[in-house]
Amino acid sequence: MSAINRQIRLASRPVGDVRPEDWEHAAVPAEEPGEGQFAGRTRFVSLDPAMRGWLDDRPSYLPPVGIGEVMRAGSVVEVTASNHPGYSPGDFVVGTFGVQEHVVSDGRGATRIDPSLAPPSTYLGALGMPGMTAYFGLLDVGALKEGETVVVSGAAGAVGTMVGQIAKIKGCRVVGIAGGPEKCALLTDELGFDAAIDYRAGDVRRALREQTPDGIDVYFDNVGGEILDAALTRLAMHARVVICGAISQYNNETPVQGPSNYLTLLVRRARMEGFVVFDYAKRYAQAAQEIAGWIGEGRIKVKEHVVKGTVDDFPETLQMLFRGENTGKLVLELA
Repeated sequence: MSAINRQIRLASRPVGDVRPEDWEHAAVPAEEPGEGQFAGRTRFVSLDPAMRGWLDDRPSYLPPVGIGEVMRAGSVVEVTASNHPGYSPGDFVVGTFGVQEHVVSDGRGATRIDPSLAPPSTYLGALGMPGMTAYFGLLDVGALKEGETVVVSGAAGAVGTMVGQIAKIKGCRVVGIAGGPEKCALLTDELGFDAAIDYRAGDVRRALREQTPDGIDVYFDNVGGEILDAALTRLAMHARVVICGAISQYNNETPVQGPSNYLTLLVRRARMEGFVVFDYAKRYAQAAQEIAGWIGEGRIKVKEHVVKGTVDDFPETLQMLFRGENTGKLVLELA
């Protein structure tokens, strides 16, 4: 008797917040691998703010998830059967396999990983897309230089925790913006940030003035909105603003709030640049090797928020990102 493959599919396009009725909980027979394919059982599913953008039917760097399609997601699967020469039962593989219990793949876009070197979930975080995003966004797009002042928003998230730690490795002063005293304490006490600003506690602009007396050389933005506007007022000469994401705006039912202080870019001869990490795919191995070295040396501490559950827990777990409930990389571990 075939195993049942439980899946989460997109049922309707959300308007504003994603609702439970925007998802379909499906159950279909698990497929058997054909020639040149392997089958696997999903062990870990990545949850990322970018997922909200994939649900909207509008031009972006990836086509939207179609109505009725399995929700797009990065995941780690354990190979259970294989007719593929490159994979054997027991192998762990990372790829974009979607939110489902069982997968069949021909290996395209899949990468075999070694769980003896790092926990499988870490290949979705520090050694996965968040780590790559932080590395290339900060060092390539941000053109970081030793001794500069770096400010990162969403600092307690998957990308933000990595940005701050890499900036410290590179000899910079780092200020993180996060929500709540616990997250701010994590940044300074455990991850080595020089200062943390609690955006829920008061005047962010005043706090930025106090913590960046010489201005901001690199601002790494994960949230957009009012926080981005505040950071623009503190730019140093020839500053770089790295646009990675805008989680504060993803559930808007009104137009995205743009920065009213953008003329600071002119005054400070600064630049603002967006990027998509997929553009650096040919260099992932180089970045992963360097990040793994830093982890091994204890210079980077991996922060993961692992929720144990089933595929059916995906919709509610995703909402944790938008309520600010996760610290570090959010991962759903399937029972």
